[in-house]
Amino acid sequence: MVFGVGVVLAVVLAYDLLQRSHALLRNFPLIGHLRYLLEAVGPELRQYIVTDNDEERPFSRDQRRWVYSSAKRVDNHFGFGTDNDLERTDNYLIIKQAAFPLATPAPGDDRVPGPKVLGGARHRRLAFRPRSAVNVSAMSFGALSGAAIEALNRGCALAGALHNTGEGGLSPHHCHGGELTYQIGTGYFGCRDRDGNFDLPRLVDLVAAHPVRAIEIKLSQGAKPGIGGVLPGAKVTPEVAAIRGIEAGRTCISPAAHRAFQDVDGLLDFVERLAEATGLPVGIKSAVGEERFWEDLARLMAAGGRGVDFITIDGGEGGTGAAPLAFSDHVSLPYKLGMARALRPFAEAGIAADITWIGSAKLGFPEQAVGAFALGADLVNVGREAMLAIGCIQAQRCHTGRCPVGVATQSRRLTRGLDPGLKSVRVANYLSTLREELLQLAHACGVPHPALIDASQVEVLQDRYRSSTLAEVFGYQPGWGLPRPADVALLAELLGPLAV
Repeated sequence: MVFGVGVVLAVVLAYDLLQRSHALLRNFPLIGHLRYLLEAVGPELRQYIVTDNDEERPFSRDQRRWVYSSAKRVDNHFGFGTDNDLERTDNYLIIKQAAFPLATPAPGDDRVPGPKVLGGARHRRLAFRPRSAVNVSAMSFGALSGAAIEALNRGCALAGALHNTGEGGLSPHHCHGGELTYQIGTGYFGCRDRDGNFDLPRLVDLVAAHPVRAIEIKLSQGAKPGIGGVLPGAKVTPEVAAIRGIEAGRTCISPAAHRAFQDVDGLLDFVERLAEATGLPVGIKSAVGEERFWEDLARLMAAGGRGVDFITIDGGEGGTGAAPLAFSDHVSLPYKLGMARALRPFAEAGIAADITWIGSAKLGFPEQAVGAFALGADLVNVGREAMLAIGCIQAQRCHTGRCPVGVATQSRRLTRGLDPGLKSVRVANYLSTLREELLQLAHACGVPHPALIDASQVEVLQDRYRSSTLAEVFGYQPGWGLPRPADVALLAELLGPLAV
């Protein structure tokens, strides 16, 4: 054995000395490989050895621990006070509790339905009130494994939450009891003809045959705004290809823009066409860049009979998809800025309350979700946090097809370790715990539902003892972002004793 090891080392030594691609290995044969090894496992090392509890990104050790504990229904409390330095921090949210809060909800009470009827303002035939104000964000089969999609869908069924299909089409893995939001991306996967154009009859047949409750038109997403999605060829299995209507084994690139419409006027015509054909609420999902789009959309909706039923705002800090570094780091506004910019023209036109607003971008934690609700969100979608609940360890290998826990891969060897039955329960536990803590925070603020927390009830701490409310930071006027009085009255009736 020792002789064999020596032979291997000698071969590696000779290769390092003779190759010309890596100067480091020519100068430091054998030991130079340690550098590449440490670079390869850098994220894992930082997770457990280098970083502080609240330092690592995109999700800190404290955040991951809270999700894992909540998903497993073990103690998710933290002792001995906060380890954050509240007096030397920037953009730190503080929720301002009421002097006379509502009674603390009973343990296990997680009743947080949607505060509005989705599609109700525009009288869609199949308008409905979401059972959960916390739902699972768009993540496609192909990007995620079939086992992961199945676990998420089963978990949504257990928790009464909506499951967004993502732009990759509707697969058998989405059909395990969870109600769906069907996402239409620029590639029209699952609802396209042979030439790749949108096919309305196919969409109508598809949603009629599945538990689809709403349709979301994806304009852009926080991970890669302004460019199309990319699914590496290694992930395009025959099953993925059949569902998307593409060729197996070839990298799948979604166009950057839609072909079914080219401007806001065309978008609204497309929305009404889908709503009329299916009866479903129809909305859009977008990261926030140029402001003129939102101004034009608000103006046209205020002037006529066309409009979207919901708007999903994705922040630039969001992203379950891989992207060029410049796009993931520097394109599109972060969620709070984006939400405030998008909502403003609708609020000024007096129609913001007619729309269901959905927040998406690292909002799967109670304090961040409260901040989103305070800025006008009616629902929040969780993506990577739901991935953590089914076993993601933040290895950041999603784009390689080599996810070690079987979440973001199509490798049968790797996905065999992910048990959808067990992980679905963990998804449901996580969603339920998040709703439970949101309800507790709402009651602490003196309101029965987190969507009734307004922007003046959340403070933003800055360094050197400065602070401002979200209303002051973003210039919100009283009532902006809150449901209409009629919606509040119906919600109070629905919640019953909780509203007292």
